[in-house]
Amino acid sequence: MPASRLNLYMVIGISFLIALVLSVYPLPMDLRWLRPEFVLVMAIYWIFFMPLTVSFSLLCLLGLFQDLLEGVPFGQHSLGLVIVAYICILSYQRVRNFSIWRQSAWVFVLVGIAQLTDNWVQGMAGRPLSGVQFLYPAITSALIWPLCYGTLNRWTHRYHH
Repeated sequence: MPASRLNLYMVIGISFLIALVLSVYPLPMDLRWLRPEFVLVMAIYWIFFMPLTVSFSLLCLLGLFQDLLEGVPFGQHSLGLVIVAYICILSYQRVRNFSIWRQSAWVFVLVGIAQLTDNWVQGMAGRPLSGVQFLYPAITSALIWPLCYGTLNRWTHRYHH
């Protein structure tokens, strides 16, 4: 495997590791609903800009690991990740040409879809639904998209060439 390809896989792995840590980093109870979906944002980035580097199997395993970390019903994050990844694969050629703010709006829609599936799984598990609060992570994820996009673009260009 060429060194640049190995470096790229290391960057992808490190970005997902950072996202997993940020997804369980302790926050005050009032702010927990505002936590962005970091793992999902990373998956969206890698699928949009390097669609053949992240597989559905990897995302499924990553979602299961995130379920274990967060203590939610098993398969909740995997379902959301795979659905969003499928939509990203269908739309990445158009979305990568959008302005950063249109991309942010698209990230809002994608994270909103994942949050709907998460909310549905929570309801099936007998946990009470939270009204529209479940969409707050979609808003914060869309707001952090420009920062994540810029940071990951710099990492990708630095270690891929």
